[in-house]
Order: sequence, then C-alpha cells, then structure tokens
Amino acid sequence: MNNKTLTALVLLTLLMSACTTVQPAFNDTGTRISPCTSGGPDTVAQAFYNLRVQSPGQGIPDSATLSKYRPYLSDHLYQSLLKASQDTQLRNQLQGDIFSSVDAGPSAVDVMDASSIPNTDARNIPLRVSMSRDGNRPIGWKDEVLMIREGSCWALDDVRYLAKTSHMANASLSNVLGK
Repeated sequence: MNNKTLTALVLLTLLMSACTTVQPAFNDTGTRISPCTSGGPDTVAQAFYNLRVQSPGQGIPDSATLSKYRPYLSDHLYQSLLKASQDTQLRNQLQGDIFSSVDAGPSAVDVMDASSIPNTDARNIPLRVSMSRDGNRPIGWKDEVLMIREGSCWALDDVRYLAKTSHMANASLSNVLGK
C-alpha cells in the first residue's frame, strides 16, 4: 500500500467515525442536592399527586409536609415554598389547594403518560393532569405540571392552572409564589 492510499484510508476512517459520533445537546442536566423519587416524569408526577390525594392540604404546606413532598419537588420549587411558608401575608392569602386550579383540590388524579421522552437530553416536559372532585356536585378539570430533570431525577417544578374557574389569580404556582 502506498502513502496516498494509506492517508486516504485514515481520512476516510476519521470522517466516518465523526459521522457516527453523537454529542448530546446538553452535557449537564444539572444537579440535585436532595434525594429524589425514581421514575420518569409521568411516574413522579403521579406519585406526587397520589400523596396529595391521600393527605390533602390547603394553602402553603408547613415544613413537615414539605419534607414529605421534597423528593417530588425541584430544588427551585422547594426553596420557593419554604420561603413562602415563612411569609405570613402570603400564607393568609393562599387558603385553597395551591397544586390545582380548584380550591378544594382533587379527590382523584390521572397524570397523562409521557408517551416518549424524545431523547435523554430532555430537560423539561409539560404533562397534562386530569383531576376530579367527588361530592354533591362532582367536577372535573385539567391542569398542567412542568416536570424538569435535575441530575438523573425528574421533579415537579411548576403547576399551570388551566380550569376556567381557577381560584388562583395567576396562571401558575410560580407566579403565585413570586408575588
């Protein structure tokens, strides 16, 4: 084999290996400073709302309740809720269920499946949540949760209130807490 052929083979090999190498869009999906719940975004969201249905609460959760919610919440949302729990004025304003559009909160929740995560680079995924409340006048509504990836964990980062008769004046939980 002559030098020209060898050089051409080396260049062709390098060129082909460059074509098959896939670089992720995001090398770092962030970090997480606390324990989390395993599973995909829909699994984590469903587990969070199952916990809420088992132990419903109104207003901003106290520190004991927040510690139960911690594995399901993003670092940012958890810190925002901790800060809000110390704000007497905000606590007095927010009396209904802050994790749903309806004041009394849901008695049943069904998180829509994240049919597929487009790739492992996904950093956030909005999921629709069907909620209902039993009682004298059963009602049903949909909200949306934003699930984000922190390290290898999925966590709830925001709730977007979609019900037409939402008890919240703002469009999302982060807006309510940011007041």
